[in-house]
Amino acid sequence: MEFFHKVTRFPFMHTRKVWYGLSAVLIVGSLLLVAVRGLNLGIDFTGGIVVETHFPDAPNIDRLRAALTSAHIPGAQVQQFGSPRDILVRLPPDQNVKSANIGVRIVDLFRPVDAGVTLQSTEVVGPQVGEELFIHGAWALAATLLLIMVYVLIRFTQKLAFGAILAVLHDPICVLGFFAATQMTFDLTAISAILAVIGYSLNDTVIVFDRVRERARNARKIGIAQVIDESINQTLSRTIMTKLVTLLVVVALLIFGGQTLHSFSAALVIGIVAGTYSSIYISSAIALDMGLRTDDLLERKMSKPEEVDGLP
Repeated sequence: MEFFHKVTRFPFMHTRKVWYGLSAVLIVGSLLLVAVRGLNLGIDFTGGIVVETHFPDAPNIDRLRAALTSAHIPGAQVQQFGSPRDILVRLPPDQNVKSANIGVRIVDLFRPVDAGVTLQSTEVVGPQVGEELFIHGAWALAATLLLIMVYVLIRFTQKLAFGAILAVLHDPICVLGFFAATQMTFDLTAISAILAVIGYSLNDTVIVFDRVRERARNARKIGIAQVIDESINQTLSRTIMTKLVTLLVVVALLIFGGQTLHSFSAALVIGIVAGTYSSIYISSAIALDMGLRTDDLLERKMSKPEEVDGLP
């Protein structure tokens, strides 16, 4: 199925410098927001209190949240775990509140919703544990970027690899800027979404680069800028269809997934939009301005013609 009835002929490379400016504003703005406002770290990273409760029947989550809000308990996160009858409540750290007392209080607040609610356990996640989780998450992001760098350097020429690396860095920076601007809770689910965005963006970039390399071998008499434009236009229909279908699912999660999936789905929405833009205007355009030539794409001799898997 095609999004466009015929292959488009948009001159992407002709307007690349305009999009460079937009990218510069987004990246610098995102970094400034993170530096000035910081990230609103969730309980996963700051520590806090975790209360596990059990209900005879599946309760109404919105009523439970309303009960906590009316009792002036700020920052509480309510979610299901295990089964619809098991409810987990996460609370930010409070040195003036004892964990045992807060567990009993939570159950008392939930009793008007369902008198059969019972307290299963109350655990305290210390700040040290939260700091370790944050460091491990940062290392996971760093390791992912490093492995991607090695992969693209092996698979493509250095100029294409440099463009791909910049595009991959562009997307998580934009996501971090969004979280800093909105002060939405940044937790482990947000990091997992950023990792998914990095892989998703790289996949689009690799598909475009494969088509560029294939097109350069079949049309050696045209300029490299035209080769890139034709390659992007040939994959554009597939890219838009894939992203629209994915966005439908992610937006549904954002609207109906509840508080638990809010950070995850929001990060995916921003990342998918940024990844679509960067795979077109960052990765290929950077390689072009670094002096990419058709000869660079003909250096690696292949025993069989390369094919782009899954392209229309």
